[in-house]
Amino acid sequence: METTLNTSITIKEICDGFVYSELEGKGLFGLSGKLTIQPEYQRNYLYAEAKKEEAVIKSVLKGYPLGLIYFNKISDNRYEVLDGQQRITSLGRFITEKFPLIDDNGKPHYFGRMAEDLRKKINNTPLTIYICEGEETEIKEWFKTINIAGIPLNYQEVSNAIYSGTFVTKAKEEFSNSRNSNIQKWSAYISGKVNRQEYLRTALEWVSKSRDNDIVDAYMSLHRKDDNIEELRNYFTTVIDWISSTFIDVENEMKGLEWGRLFETYHRNPYNPQDISKKVHQLFGDSAVKNRKGIFEYILGGEKDTTLLEIRLFEESTKRVVYTRQTEEANKHDKSNCPLCALGKDNNSKRIWKYSEMDADHVTAWSNGGATDIKNCQMLCKTHNCAKGNR
Repeated sequence: METTLNTSITIKEICDGFVYSELEGKGLFGLSGKLTIQPEYQRNYLYAEAKKEEAVIKSVLKGYPLGLIYFNKISDNRYEVLDGQQRITSLGRFITEKFPLIDDNGKPHYFGRMAEDLRKKINNTPLTIYICEGEETEIKEWFKTINIAGIPLNYQEVSNAIYSGTFVTKAKEEFSNSRNSNIQKWSAYISGKVNRQEYLRTALEWVSKSRDNDIVDAYMSLHRKDDNIEELRNYFTTVIDWISSTFIDVENEMKGLEWGRLFETYHRNPYNPQDISKKVHQLFGDSAVKNRKGIFEYILGGEKDTTLLEIRLFEESTKRVVYTRQTEEANKHDKSNCPLCALGKDNNSKRIWKYSEMDADHVTAWSNGGATDIKNCQMLCKTHNCAKGNR
């Protein structure tokens, strides 16, 4: 890859013909239409969200350097931004009065109403630009290694760069568009930010049936040149519809669960949404349940795996009271203080176990309605407690 340094292009020239898409949240063109600010492998504009765009303007006014900017030369007089699109978009948005500069007194100042000397300083500031020429693979490899103004690329943003094409373009239009009317519904089940490609990442993990980066990348590579995203969209919609029809109540704890895996595991099972709703509310009201996010898979799996719920253990004070009581009774009757050992006929039938050698157990299992309180607590030797827990 060859690079050429250019220090003659000013902010005014870069922002000539600047176009910003409010719908897509990205800068589109500049440099009199010769510069594509956000090619498909670039991520969405993040500086407004990160409250960094004012800092760019203040840096220019104070004479601070904005850092190196890299263009990819794609033909004579045609370029695309390889690195610097966040800074260029901030400059363009300010000059086209998309946001004001707030002074130390809290007053807003739009570009067109600033003092003439300040406008000239902004317009006439030259940028330090390296113009790169090379093969697509070289350009994208370089793109992956660049530090984008302190906001590192996440994995999906890198993948979008590597596998850019019609598929990624259409997928981003669907899953990375904050104006999509479906986002609100999806946000009940998906965590992350739309403009950081995290909804798109979730959709790709679901359709590829894996959270493994290599498998998801393989799916993107296979479909890179597809002119539609029907499989991706249909599978994603199917999972969302299954969730919302199975669980008629939307709970905060649903966000970010592995719904793709849960769909693949359980979607062939029949469920009564009303019955599920009652069970969810019952478990949400049970103080013994520590992991409320595990409730949904616990119900889907037939209410068998209580480890998903992380049932609250007996308190230390409760265990010591029960241990003392059991040990006193055992000594009176010359039997083991482990109730299950006492029923046997081996050497442990009269053994008095130390407190450290015993664990607390629900007499009536929690799954059968047993409460986590002193009336339902017994101390068992570790061997019997483990054996009972495995049944």
